[in-house]
Order: sequence, then C-alpha cells, then structure tokens
Amino acid sequence: MKLSSKSFSSGGLIPAKYAMKAIAGGQNISPHILIEDIPANTQSIALAIVDRHPMARSWVHWAVLNIPPSAAELQEGASGRMPAGSIELENTFGFAGYGGPQPPKGSGVHTYEIAAYCLSEMISPKIRRPSEKEFLSMIEGRVIAKAKISGGFENS
Repeated sequence: MKLSSKSFSSGGLIPAKYAMKAIAGGQNISPHILIEDIPANTQSIALAIVDRHPMARSWVHWAVLNIPPSAAELQEGASGRMPAGSIELENTFGFAGYGGPQPPKGSGVHTYEIAAYCLSEMISPKIRRPSEKEFLSMIEGRVIAKAKISGGFENS
C-alpha cells in the first residue's frame, strides 16, 4: 500500500491554502490524497490527519470512515463532497470534515501525519467526534494495510 499527495511532498511543507482561514493565505481546502496498491480484500478505507506537535496533543484535523476502495484518489477540496458511503466525522475543532492546520503563532513547525488504513469491513461509528485513540479503537482488528505520510506547517 502506498500513500501520496500532489498537494505537498511527504516530509515537506504544507502550503498555506490548506490551512484554516484564520491563517494568512488559508482557504481550508483538503489536500489531494492518493492511495495505491490497495489489497484485494479491502472493503473500506479509513483516513486520519493528526497534528503530532506535543502541544497539539494529537489534534484530529480530519477523520473519515468507509471510503470505497474504488475511490482511493481524493481530489483537492474533496471534504464535504466525499464519495458515496464515506463518513466524515467531526474533527477536534468541532465540525464534520477537514479542518486545516492552525497552530499557535510562535509554536514552531507542526508535523501533520496523514494515515490511510485499508479495512476488512465497513465501520459503523459509535462516536461522532473521536480522539485519535478512539478512532484507532474503532478500526482495531480490521486493518489489513496502512500507509502514512507527513507534512510540516508553521504559523510564523
């Protein structure tokens, strides 16, 4: 399984347009995501974007369940118009869908990890606004394959 994005290079910097609107240049547009080499027995894909900076405490920026394997390329701006069957859960900001980077000024570069999980079944979420730990608990025991990439963002 491979994960990539046309929006930024893994390990590189995330452009400002993907940040929340409170950030200079921010448009809160979800990034392009491509999931490749999906195992044949995959029934659904889960996706999460989490801020790994210690001050962020695993802030969930996007959590999605039940992406069809046939729709494994999400175009830029897909949040809010996801493939049929997909469920966008509430992020830590408190609204459903993608919430871009918005780190506090002067807190340095935050690392945003995008993780995709190929699952053996569809998931019926019990929690609408899961923490990362709760999200991982929902998919536990169902993960066939996973891939991760990350990008940095600083509010300077």
